[in-house]
Amino acid sequence: MKTIAGNSTKLEGQRMYSKKFILICVGSLLFSTSFNMLIPELPAYLSSLGGAKYIGLIIALFTLTAGISRPFSGRLTDTIGRKPVMLFGAFVCLICGFFYPILTSVSGFLILRLLHGFSTGFTPTASSTFVSDVVPYKRLGEAMGIYGIAFSTGLALGPALGSLIKLHFSYTVLFYSSSGMAFLALLFIFNLKETLPERKPFKWSLLKITRRDIIAREALPAAVVNFLAYVGFGVVLTLIPDWSDAVGFANKGVFFIAFTITSLLVRILAGKLSDQYGRTKVLVVGLVMLIVSLLAIGYSEGTTGLLVGAAMYGLAMGVVTPTIYAWTIDLSLPGQKGKAMATMYISLEAGIGLGALFSGWYYQENIARIPDTFYCCALLVVLAIGYVVFQKNKSRGLVQ
Repeated sequence: MKTIAGNSTKLEGQRMYSKKFILICVGSLLFSTSFNMLIPELPAYLSSLGGAKYIGLIIALFTLTAGISRPFSGRLTDTIGRKPVMLFGAFVCLICGFFYPILTSVSGFLILRLLHGFSTGFTPTASSTFVSDVVPYKRLGEAMGIYGIAFSTGLALGPALGSLIKLHFSYTVLFYSSSGMAFLALLFIFNLKETLPERKPFKWSLLKITRRDIIAREALPAAVVNFLAYVGFGVVLTLIPDWSDAVGFANKGVFFIAFTITSLLVRILAGKLSDQYGRTKVLVVGLVMLIVSLLAIGYSEGTTGLLVGAAMYGLAMGVVTPTIYAWTIDLSLPGQKGKAMATMYISLEAGIGLGALFSGWYYQENIARIPDTFYCCALLVVLAIGYVVFQKNKSRGLVQ
């Protein structure tokens, strides 16, 4: 297995399941739950405000600011430390939950979605970098799989819990519950010890970003594949609530439960396999599974079909995501892991945002159009496989 020089210096005796690793995983679960619990109910909420035609912007605006903030969070992660960047993102989640019941106009809601996006622009960049600091390098893929399990549990728990709260209480209680989850995440993150050896005090000059600070060119192969894979996730977040309702699900979070359960089951194994056999080989397998799952979701005509599609989608993303995370660290330069992870997340947000924007624009509350969007996403994944094969043959810097 090939690695980029400077990233294979982890101490062989470093423990995998340290206190730091456990705390970051729990904190990430709570953070993920905080903003994901709003997802299934926001389309109906925006429609109740009179903004049904802006449904595609719910995810697109959120991911826009998340993507814009990545170069800043990446640089700050590599300079002032991992912990303060994580705390800032969780604090944004905490504050935004209190403002949703206050800003009740369509414009106010959309502005708040923009601001809320800063949360995921900061915390995941620093937390995934933190994980790479505290685990043995030879088990990095496995560690990213476990970290992904924690984050993805929030992806399943959040929508299901959010729909349950809205069903029995109100939107206001839902928004305050989101803030409560963010507060718990803050407590866990606050108890972490910083892992960046040489930290700098925060200065406003650190926020001056040049073109070189925006993208880690060495991490572009992983970022391109990530972008193509995550366009479909933007479509899922935008259209699955209505697609679930159309096929007969009362709880719009059921899809996300099935998706996440299967994703959790395969992540550790996928991470171990990528450590043993190489990132690109495992990645291609995951991408093939992703194509099949997207076709299945689009073709589904009832609750059983959609559940099968959700389960297959979870398996595919459970293979793809931790492999790409570990691959990004493999490709990063010494002292610039935060920048590399920020680049990977920029591609993730760009993919989700584009998928959400396009699907919302094309959908226009016409259920019959939903399958077409998933078929288009499957085609993009075919391109991703071609790109992986091309890069594997071209570049000696890839992990093979």
